[in-house]
Amino acid sequence: MKEFIVKHKWALIAGVAGGIGGFLYWRFVGCTSGTCPIKSVWYWSTLWGAAMGYLLGDMVNDWFVRRKLKKNSQSADSEENPSL
Repeated sequence: MKEFIVKHKWALIAGVAGGIGGFLYWRFVGCTSGTCPIKSVWYWSTLWGAAMGYLLGDMVNDWFVRRKLKKNSQSADSEENPSL
């Protein structure tokens, strides 16, 4: 469990932030008529915000991991071939 949390740290943080954002959106903007299925009830808005935040955070996390791997492979290549 600890390994999962460390590996997906940024996605989890973004998910919590998205959930808070979804709740605040429902609270201050929301749908007063009740005809908006996502915005009419606080838990749907919070859930959608958390899901969107997690997905965005996971994409950013993957970008950072790929960037780090690319940087590490380039430094390893330059150590093997100093003429590059």
